[in-house]
Amino acid sequence: MTTTNATTFDAAELLTRLRTTARCGVTRSLGWRRGQLIRLRTLLDTHRGEFADALLSDLHRAPADTYETEVDFTIREIDHLLAHLPEWLRPQPVGGASLAGLPAGSTAATQYDPLGVVLVIAPWNYPAQLLLVPVAGALAAGNTVVAKPSELAPATSALIARLVPRYFDADAMAVVEGAIPETTALLAQRFDHICYTGNGTVARIVMRAAAEHLTPVLLELGGKSPVFIDRGVDLAAAAARLAATKFLNAGQTCVAPDYVLTDPVTARSLESALAVAVQDLYGADPAASPRYGRMVNERHFDRVLGLLGSGTLVFGGQHDRATRYIAPTLLAGVRPDEPVMREEIFGPVLPIVEVPGLDEAIEFINKGDKPLALYTFTTSDVTRQRLAGETSSGALGSGMPIAHLQVEGLPFGGVGESGTGSYHGRYSMAAFSHRKALLDVPLG
Repeated sequence: MTTTNATTFDAAELLTRLRTTARCGVTRSLGWRRGQLIRLRTLLDTHRGEFADALLSDLHRAPADTYETEVDFTIREIDHLLAHLPEWLRPQPVGGASLAGLPAGSTAATQYDPLGVVLVIAPWNYPAQLLLVPVAGALAAGNTVVAKPSELAPATSALIARLVPRYFDADAMAVVEGAIPETTALLAQRFDHICYTGNGTVARIVMRAAAEHLTPVLLELGGKSPVFIDRGVDLAAAAARLAATKFLNAGQTCVAPDYVLTDPVTARSLESALAVAVQDLYGADPAASPRYGRMVNERHFDRVLGLLGSGTLVFGGQHDRATRYIAPTLLAGVRPDEPVMREEIFGPVLPIVEVPGLDEAIEFINKGDKPLALYTFTTSDVTRQRLAGETSSGALGSGMPIAHLQVEGLPFGGVGESGTGSYHGRYSMAAFSHRKALLDVPLG
């Protein structure tokens, strides 16, 4: 594996070198794929402390949260890939009626073939996980890879760029650091697949560039992920789980709960339950808590701060631009047309929008873009079934937001404005491979 920067970066030469490796056939073997995954696992496990230090610098992320959401999360994904690769790489027979009309002895199957060279462009909010999990999937699928970490998480980007050449074979993967010029140069090349995590504006640029080469694209784009809280639920338990997932990483999580829909009576009780849950998590002064993060930069700090005028402030709102601190904040009585409801918040601000009941909540959700995730707290099977059947989202989670990412057998991805395609586990194999049809018809 090699690392490049703006002073040595030649995108065309880089792609030629990686494509030569992909075409020679070495990446197709199970041994090569397993070897790359084991090296990536060793890198993460050996240098977990350095990742914790980098994320503390980039996002004021507590080491325990970095281990859980970045290092160990990625290691679990690698272990899952390693455990199932032999099974997934075996041709899958197709038989029965589908072979009717063909000569006796005919056989049919499908197999996963590598695509070639994959480009992975990562965001800054989980800069290790959201780079290295798709990288692991691409390597498992037998591809060579260009990894582009986010320049907005400079310590993590520099760490990955420094470590990967120690562990990986040259000409299998390149790490390209930099910003818009480097990304633009990469997008001008013909890749066999592009995986981009970020926002819709940049995603459109990525798709336009990919269209020039008919390159398939996997997009994970976030959006306003709603939470519907039904009447009669245990609000103390719901508030604890809601606060823990909303304010993780100071709200800078693509699948974080973005806003709450609930009825007026439940809303009043939820407000006090959330205040207790936040204090249990971060103490009376979250600014002093080692577990509470910060905005990634001043631009995002200013953007999120500008959303605090919506609705009625229930708690929070304290801020310090010098340290990019915004307290966990709850806004009640928010109207649908207010600024905080016009864009993905991506920060520690939680609005409550009051609706009479489930019918109105479903109507509200369906008027907006399809979210990356939809969450509910309910004791009603009917409520869960109606949300599953009458709304569209990348995922639907009941009882615990964000937890679906931890289930190895579930795909991770969006729909519509929240993304296209999915990955994790077997879905990474499908995303970064071609499912080839195989048919053998005897001559005799």
